[in-house]
Amino acid sequence: MGTVAPVVDGKVDISESSQQTEKKSGSNLDKDDFLLLLVTQMQYQDPLEPTDNTEYVAQLAQFSELEQMQNLNSTTVNTSAFSLVGKTVYIEQTSKTGDTKEIEGMVDYVTIQNGKSYVSVNGELYQYDEIVKVIDDSYYLSQFQPSVSKQDLTFMHHDPQDLVIKGISLGKDNYMASSIAVGLIDASGNTIQIEAGKLKYKDGTLTIDRSALASVPAGTYNVAFVFDDPSKTVDYTNVTLTVKGVISSDSGNTDKADSEVSDDTTQDKEPENKES
Repeated sequence: MGTVAPVVDGKVDISESSQQTEKKSGSNLDKDDFLLLLVTQMQYQDPLEPTDNTEYVAQLAQFSELEQMQNLNSTTVNTSAFSLVGKTVYIEQTSKTGDTKEIEGMVDYVTIQNGKSYVSVNGELYQYDEIVKVIDDSYYLSQFQPSVSKQDLTFMHHDPQDLVIKGISLGKDNYMASSIAVGLIDASGNTIQIEAGKLKYKDGTLTIDRSALASVPAGTYNVAFVFDDPSKTVDYTNVTLTVKGVISSDSGNTDKADSEVSDDTTQDKEPENKES
């Protein structure tokens, strides 16, 4: 519905006070309205006092400038809309009753209809100007992929304790992992694999049984976490483990010690049998 303005003395009066309230809802004057006003002014001008040619030229120049600005704005909006393909967006729709509906999803494609840009999200088309938030892929992944909080830990051979690593997230939604593999990377790049049976995860905390570290030499290690999420997330920079002390000589030598005791006992008894 166009703007209606009266003609006074052969000229269209476009002052704010003279215009009726019949306007395009939620819109400003566009180039079509401007052209309509110009044609109406020419149609109803006073033949005895026609509008000066210079004034027409000035109005045509304004019309041309307005058209170029609107075309540039339309091109900018369309280009911006096309750049959203593959990105996650938030959309807000307000109904006639004032209720607001929020939609989140990835933009599948962009289409232009009647000069306006529409984005396809979750199989539905939405106007470009209904988008209220665009989420960068890296930010989105950082919020949903598995992650490990930065921390420095210590294990001491002379006072062995279970190693507790807090601040571990398995991820969210479609990016969630179901298991973790752990390894220790030394300064030379060698990796010591931690047995799965020595690991226990619960509520963001991973506990490594002390026996898994009993034979680890003293030194500084980066703890590597390998998640089985769809992206196969790997983190080996956030957790540092310092191992101190000397590996106990009793570790893993129990059977050997028992064997030596048995041999000594046999040797002691042999001389007694010879004397008899």
